[in-house]
Amino acid sequence: MERKQLGDSELILNPDGSIYHLHLLPEDIADTIILVGDPGRVDMIGELLDHVELTKQNREFRTITGTYANKRITVLSTGIGTDNIDIVINELDALVNIDLKNRTIKEEHTTLNLIRIGTSGALQADLPVDTPVAAKISLGFDSLLNFYADRDKAAILDMEEKFMDFVNWSPKLHRPYFIPASDELFNKVAFDMAYGITISAPGFYGPQGRYLRLKPWDLEMNDKLSQFEYNGLKITNFEMESSAVYGLGKLLGHNSLTICNIIANRMRREFSKDYKKGVRKTVELVLDRLSKT
Repeated sequence: MERKQLGDSELILNPDGSIYHLHLLPEDIADTIILVGDPGRVDMIGELLDHVELTKQNREFRTITGTYANKRITVLSTGIGTDNIDIVINELDALVNIDLKNRTIKEEHTTLNLIRIGTSGALQADLPVDTPVAAKISLGFDSLLNFYADRDKAAILDMEEKFMDFVNWSPKLHRPYFIPASDELFNKVAFDMAYGITISAPGFYGPQGRYLRLKPWDLEMNDKLSQFEYNGLKITNFEMESSAVYGLGKLLGHNSLTICNIIANRMRREFSKDYKKGVRKTVELVLDRLSKT
């Protein structure tokens, strides 16, 4: 049976055949991809590679592909927020699982290994700044995955109900969702790291309980979050992208893992004095472990 072609307005390509936002061709990326928020962090990781074969950039999406200890790796910046992650994960998947010339979905599926390395704020007092924390489960305060039909197939539904009851979740807010990390990536890369539940917030201030001039809807929310526990896991930290990486990655058949350095401890009101040094150390550790897989 002839496979349905994807329309020009759905699968958007540039004149050179590259995918619309990322400006990448299928041969430009490796199966192992490190995702970072800051385009400048792409260059920092690029300095650690043994060889760089490709550098491309469009808007905040900067890409380097090269090798580290004979392991081919792509490093890509996503910018801030799950809305950007929606673009990045869908377009990376299209590069490996859609025939761009014929505009048809390939019969053979390719699995990507997606490792996000970022920064975050701790919600547990015993997590010092500059500590790397792996997201065993990602909790989405954003609404992104709720727009996808198979959302419930990826989410831990029992955890949603218990969480909303525990924190007295407002009906004015969209429904949160919980997505697990890839066990394979976690066991290979983050096996000896601190870990827990990482929240992806749709903003830096109010959604993370920061109070400058605009009051958050619940001033006690962060205290409630720090006390929530499910099957021995506690909420460890805030960031802004992981839930979409995990959710879309799971629905599309990819392995996902997020590791974030703690640069602020919200409970102790501390901030790292030199967080870039700590992030570089975590990157070096992740690269070493990826090169052995």
